[in-house]
Amino acid sequence: MNRRALLAIGVFGALARAQTPAAISLAQAQEIAVKNHPRIASAALRAEASRSVVKEARSAFYPTLSGNVTGVGAEHGSTLSAGAVITSSIYSRASSGLFATQLITDFGRTRSLEQSARLRSESEDQNVTNTRAKVLLDVKQAYYDALAAESVLRAVGAALDLRRLTLRQVTALAQSGLRSTVDVSFAQVNVSQAELDFLHAQNDAKASHARLSAAMGYERDQPFSLSDESLPAAPEADVDALIAEALRERPDLATLRLSHESLARYAEAEKDLRNPTISAAAAAGVAPVHDPRIQETYSAAGVNVNIPVLNGGLFRARREEAESHAAAADKDVEALSIQIARDVRVAWLDANDAFQRLGVTARMVAEAKEALRLAQARYDNALGSIVELSQAQLNETNAEIGATSAKYDYLIRHAVLDFTIGRSR
Repeated sequence: MNRRALLAIGVFGALARAQTPAAISLAQAQEIAVKNHPRIASAALRAEASRSVVKEARSAFYPTLSGNVTGVGAEHGSTLSAGAVITSSIYSRASSGLFATQLITDFGRTRSLEQSARLRSESEDQNVTNTRAKVLLDVKQAYYDALAAESVLRAVGAALDLRRLTLRQVTALAQSGLRSTVDVSFAQVNVSQAELDFLHAQNDAKASHARLSAAMGYERDQPFSLSDESLPAAPEADVDALIAEALRERPDLATLRLSHESLARYAEAEKDLRNPTISAAAAAGVAPVHDPRIQETYSAAGVNVNIPVLNGGLFRARREEAESHAAAADKDVEALSIQIARDVRVAWLDANDAFQRLGVTARMVAEAKEALRLAQARYDNALGSIVELSQAQLNETNAEIGATSAKYDYLIRHAVLDFTIGRSR
């Protein structure tokens, strides 16, 4: 063999290896989705932003310090009068200094705001968990759909091979005068129908892989070789226990509960607006360029008590708005609890129905195979018609597809049940 032939074999071998899809399990697909999906990254960034809000609310407990540099040119002996109740003398100067303030107490308002922000941050963390659970469910459903589509494609491909074999046999018998041309026509129609079914199944398999790639967070379709998954056990018998578990574990319900608590704390903070605010302030600096009537240095410290008296009902309106939002959030929690109980019950019924269909479809496959064997034997012995054989072949194909659909439908229904209970994290 010459060098060109060896080189061509090496190139084709490399291309074949490059085109071989990477094997991937469901666990690996979910791991990729967690790292790769933008919805999870978006939720995580929102949670990170909410942690900064906690720091913002807590900052009111700490002193503030600012520096000032001021230059003023004033008319000698003038005072500020218009627009002010108390007149103030104005002096020409160039000065710099520091100004510090410290909140002493606002009677719990800042503490309530910090707690509200912290609860909101915890709510966002639960939202990250809920978003991840939804992405994992999407991956599971897409993965099982892809496995189902591949299984259907194999079943339809086997049916196509069988009908082509039947067509060759019937054609040979017709050429020998043992069968009529009508049988050949029936067999040809059956092959054409099987080819159409194969094309449709092939397209479904490609579309299911595209959906799986999107569920994993890929913008483009990624070729993967999927590993089959074993069937889980039958769903638990006590649906009420599953509902109770869901009400404890569902992250979206925890998100709403924490959001309600956050709004309740914010309503308390708005109620505290009616209380006084006590703060301390201090200032010190130097004026190297100044009017002779003022000193070169200055310093002062004091305590200020701000007592709200009248503001046109602003604080009351803010309190009522916050309390209404908190009450609405409490009703949202109640509504979601009812929805979760319904979803768990329906998902449990669907999973049980899918589990029961496994045995029925398995029995149907065995019966259809036996019927096909008998129909083939009858036709080979000239006791049966091509219509009987075609119907038996169709029944066997439908039974195979039904069994495949039942298997992966149960896997999907079980995954949905796990999600509705809150076990998918």
